[in-house]
Amino acid sequence: MMKQYLAARRELPPRTILLFRLGDFYEMFGEDAKEASAILNVALTKRGEMPMCGVPSHSARGYIEKLVKSGWRVALCDQVGEVQAGKLVRRELTQVLSAGTLDDFGLDDRKPNYLAAICQRKDGIGLAYCELSTGEFRVAELPDLASVLNELARVSPAETIAPSHQEEFFRGVAGVNFLDGYIFEPEPAAEVLLEHFQVHSLDGFGVAEMRAAVGAAGALLHYLTRQMRRSASHLRRLQAYQTSQYLVLDAVTQAHLDLVESRGGRGMTLLGVLDRAVTPMGARMIREWILHPLRDAESINARQQSIARLLEDSLQLGKLREHLGSIRDLERAASRLNGSSGNARDLAALGASLALVPAVADAARSIGSPLIESLSDRLSPLPELVESIARAVVEEPPALLRDGGFVRDGFDPALDELRSASREGKDWIASLQEREITRTGIKSLKVRFTSVFGYFLEITKANLPSVPDDYVRKQTTVNGERFITPELKEIENKILGADERAKAREAEIFQELRALVVGHLAAIQETASSLAALDALGSLAETARQLHYCRPVVDDSGVLEIVEGRHPILDFQSTGERFVPNDTSLDTDGHRFAIITGPNMAGKSTYIRQVALLTLMAQIGSYLPAQSAHVGLVDRIFTRVGASDDLTKGQSTFMVEMNETANILNNATSRSLVILDEIGRGTSTFDGLSIAWSVAEHLHDIIGCRTLFATHYHEITDLERTRSGVLNLNVAVREWNDQVIFLRKILEGRADQSYGIQVARLAGLPDVVLNRAKEILNNLEKAELNAEGEPVIARSRRKKAAIQAGLDQLDLI
Repeated sequence: MMKQYLAARRELPPRTILLFRLGDFYEMFGEDAKEASAILNVALTKRGEMPMCGVPSHSARGYIEKLVKSGWRVALCDQVGEVQAGKLVRRELTQVLSAGTLDDFGLDDRKPNYLAAICQRKDGIGLAYCELSTGEFRVAELPDLASVLNELARVSPAETIAPSHQEEFFRGVAGVNFLDGYIFEPEPAAEVLLEHFQVHSLDGFGVAEMRAAVGAAGALLHYLTRQMRRSASHLRRLQAYQTSQYLVLDAVTQAHLDLVESRGGRGMTLLGVLDRAVTPMGARMIREWILHPLRDAESINARQQSIARLLEDSLQLGKLREHLGSIRDLERAASRLNGSSGNARDLAALGASLALVPAVADAARSIGSPLIESLSDRLSPLPELVESIARAVVEEPPALLRDGGFVRDGFDPALDELRSASREGKDWIASLQEREITRTGIKSLKVRFTSVFGYFLEITKANLPSVPDDYVRKQTTVNGERFITPELKEIENKILGADERAKAREAEIFQELRALVVGHLAAIQETASSLAALDALGSLAETARQLHYCRPVVDDSGVLEIVEGRHPILDFQSTGERFVPNDTSLDTDGHRFAIITGPNMAGKSTYIRQVALLTLMAQIGSYLPAQSAHVGLVDRIFTRVGASDDLTKGQSTFMVEMNETANILNNATSRSLVILDEIGRGTSTFDGLSIAWSVAEHLHDIIGCRTLFATHYHEITDLERTRSGVLNLNVAVREWNDQVIFLRKILEGRADQSYGIQVARLAGLPDVVLNRAKEILNNLEKAELNAEGEPVIARSRRKKAAIQAGLDQLDLI
């Protein structure tokens, strides 16, 4: 047995824990056992000098999930031969699981789970990623590492692989597993792809000249099928794309704008606002759209027009969403059935969902939108497959195939005969109990069954003297004894034999139905993709309807005009206080650079984030929380907001800020949107002011992009006097009884003061500290200087102390 274990162990990639099947348990040995016992909190024992631990096979799923989430791969070595007394059962590696290759283990049904591969060549960097649970497979070529990091931030893969000889180059990419470089070479990688897709050329996929992308895609397939032993036959299409199709969003911008993740939870993200999808596929599509805003006005307007038609006919919108709401996760059910993890419930869900496709198509076609019409034309109802599943599978099948009972009575004559034999035997056994009670006079006699002993007669100790001579003792228990009879054993053999043959026949029927599904896999995947897009459009329409959004004008101009705009997340979450709307007016041919001043907590950061979010929403094709809007397309949104140290890289708040600012200055174009919040805070006042001023000049003079520049350096507002593209804005406040009231309204002009002491009062600083701060501020504002030319910030107290000292001296005289 240990020879089998060691042979399997040698075949595994690094950082893999082997679960070795022994009867009803998965056992782990050696270092695997030490690692697993600590992660899983199970007992570590020994067999001789060999450390070992184990988990029950029936509950292994949860343990596997935990190991994978801890960063390990998990290999399963299962018993594949028949168990025969005195003989070693045959075992084989059946699958290897990792974070990026899960297809049904604890996945979030509203979020994709990608496996990515990257490799560098002289002509670029190849990126490939797939979603094993849905069949999505995409590739791109990128010019530099920064572009790769941006795209990985969007894709957010659960696992990434790269060639080991490029480890130094990809050191900045988090969580990469480095593998032998030969599988990333374009020639062997191309052979893997050609063999997988059964084609003679990659020209049909548009990737023949993308050598780096081919290397990444081929390596990904090699890793998936040969190292991880996973089926990839449902990866039917290799889709090449250009990142220039989409608005660029780096990881910093995603985090600053709370697009799909937030410390406040899903409800405090843009995804939480826009995701009203009624299917898992639609929810994943909405997420995809948020992370990949479009840069083509025609495609954006097609989505807008679809939303407009849905809003015009709210009855049809309701019908469409009602039909979609009954559809299960077609993508993942079909992918599981294509692989080894599908079950009868997947069949039932797939059949029931496909049965609803005609109703969805009818509702969609009645809406009168070209985009929705084209999506409905791609829906395949597959009536023959639906009928086959409906005739064969019960409405609510059991979770496990091995339990049987998922095939309908009357579907298969051979199965019906076996079930009849089993039922007759069980009926006979049920009547046996009554007959034996009458014959023996033992009223407590029971006929019972266990998987170990089969059927037996159970007699309590008090009744043992009444046991007939033809009873054969099988086992003694605490409370009595168990017996069998030759007749009972004969019927048991018939029942169990019929049960086993019935389950075997059901397994055959399942494989036949599974083959039917796999034969229609391409049509099912296209149908699922179209349903997802219909659901995503319906979700955006429902959001616009419920929250009273407007349709923006989106074009190729340099305009950014928003009337009565609202922050989508805060507006959605506000329960009591009404969110104060604000206008925005920027134009690359006019006022393109807005400097926003005002006190802390007044709403500057909220406002500039709001503008960025509304721009992004417009390029998704969504309606906006505003009275009206005109958005000229942007190629990229840059953000520098918030303050945080990057302790993992040993960088201070100021260094993080400068890195992010450098990224903006080096990569922004005239078509970008830049939002900057409080540049220059982490250093001395004059250093910070100098940097902020210079950055502002560069963005206005050299890059010329639309910019919102929030600052506490009021001196920078003087730029409005020398540059025609600069516009000063401020956040309105009111003073009352030495208190400050934030009105949250953006007005033209510069702020006259910062109200820092009033804000400090709101934060709860002690009065003694606030009073002293006023005294110091008064001296600073009067520019009172000492002999060294420094502000005399403690003038009043020192003066009093000097006078008192002089009086004391006079007393002495």
